[in-house]
Amino acid sequence: MSHDIHLKSTRNALKPRAEPFWGPPIGKGRYLGYRKNKSEVGTWIARLRDDDGKQRYRALGQATKEFDHNQAKKKAEVWFKNRDAGISDEPPTVAEACHEYVKQLKADGRESTSKDADMRFRRCVYKHEIANIRTDKLRTVVLRDWRNDLDGSKSSQNRNLAILKAALNLAVTHERVDPAVSQKWRNVKSHKNADKRRDIYLDLKQRKALLRACEGSVRDLVKAAALTGARPGELANALRSQFDARTRTMKFDGKTGSRRIQLSDAAVELFKGLARNKLPNAHLITRDNGQAWAHRKWAYPLKVAAAKAKLPEGVVMYSLRHSWISEALKMGMPTLEVARLTGTSLEMIEKHYGHLATQDVRERLNQVTML
Repeated sequence: MSHDIHLKSTRNALKPRAEPFWGPPIGKGRYLGYRKNKSEVGTWIARLRDDDGKQRYRALGQATKEFDHNQAKKKAEVWFKNRDAGISDEPPTVAEACHEYVKQLKADGRESTSKDADMRFRRCVYKHEIANIRTDKLRTVVLRDWRNDLDGSKSSQNRNLAILKAALNLAVTHERVDPAVSQKWRNVKSHKNADKRRDIYLDLKQRKALLRACEGSVRDLVKAAALTGARPGELANALRSQFDARTRTMKFDGKTGSRRIQLSDAAVELFKGLARNKLPNAHLITRDNGQAWAHRKWAYPLKVAAAKAKLPEGVVMYSLRHSWISEALKMGMPTLEVARLTGTSLEMIEKHYGHLATQDVRERLNQVTML
């Protein structure tokens, strides 16, 4: 029995029940239905019989003034067309959602961001059991355990969680996942106070001691980080072609995009030596075996060097970036210029290093004699 569900008066008179009230067929074996729950909330449902004779259902959305019968019918017809074309409407797995997110970033022209996302997914998702879980079956506790089991600091775990959430939210935006499901990952909050100001600052004596203690090619990476303030990954991925000795500049590709910056004399001399006899597509900074630095492969040799130099426990490659930014601000370099050279935002500079800028302003104020 069909119902005139295109009429609002008919829909209002329907009694709540689990089985939708179906309208007349809108194609062979294809129907649009209306389901009303106990709260009198109505939802549009599409139904078809596939080639195997099985009934397939698709929730189209809540019935509202904006999403009326005509809009629901159009959406149902799109679903029918996609099914005919062999396009699956099954919710993707976590891994599939990640792949689609990277693909979308590339399509949007965000090449550097897509590379960063792909690297994180390869490292944290694809080899983990969470990868094969369907997004609509992903449980809050599973996602929380995944985050907590990741290597690295709480700040690093937060970043990996955020980018995975972005991939899952895109699946919702693309209508691959019911919006109600997103509450499961919204329930997993970031670690609190994980992004506190980085406080391992290495002074000039400590930086020189670290460099002397470095053995092999990690010394080049440490020196480059100390002289540029660049992110470790930006240096490890840099190609010979990104360094321009004529203009004394370097192009870095990082998570915030590409930037070409001026280099200090010391940095120019270092990169000239590293670039010698290398082809344009070769990595500028390599390991002792001539291979590129893989992600975090510098962590152990740096830890050994830091211990040898008797530096504070917890020194990592990022400590050199922190030290460069701190030093630049203490020397009076404008925050805008520091942000541009290091590929970060003014907001991040203010958040993590605002105390240094305030201290510098106070010292200059004390030099102004008025009375």
